Amino acid sequence: MEKRPEERPLRADAARNRARLLTAAHEVFSERGADASFEDIARHAKVGIGTLYRHFPSREALLAASCDERLLEIARASQSREGEEGDAAEALASYIEQLVTTAGLYRGLATSIGVVLQSGTPGCHATTQEGERLLARAKRERVIKRDVLLDDVVCIVTAVALAATGDPARIRRLIAMFFDGMRCA
Repeated sequence: MEKRPEERPLRADAARNRARLLTAAHEVFSERGADASFEDIARHAKVGIGTLYRHFPSREALLAASCDERLLEIARASQSREGEEGDAAEALASYIEQLVTTAGLYRGLATSIGVVLQSGTPGCHATTQEGERLLARAKRERVIKRDVLLDDVVCIVTAVALAATGDPARIRRLIAMFFDGMRCA
């Protein structure tokens, strides 16, 4: 069976271009926000705009790829804490806090985080799976209401990231307030 184009390994020059685009995207997004122009990113990477679109057909695809390693770290860190003492509420709150921090990585990323998480990159997939696992655990232990969905959590992440703008104390306080609303009575 022939591999689909997205499954084929990249040629060396294409892999270099992709890496340059990701570096440029991170730098430009950090400076100008998630709505920075693709033309600026391509120019910063010293590639043509067509090269950028071949690798990343949408803004969300580029944002997801530029956040992918950080999202993988969130999932790994959460999984590594699984055997530690602590309850499901603490594990879920920690996950939400890390996701809020990532959503605030670039100005404007928070408004796209829900779409970014659905992009299918390894980090997005791992983070989504870990969120589902933590929610299931919290529901099983009757820590949160059974009707809370991961989409609800992503909405909370978006709201807190937009409101807190990088203030760790405010992030924790807002997450605690939202979490109180999700708790079982």
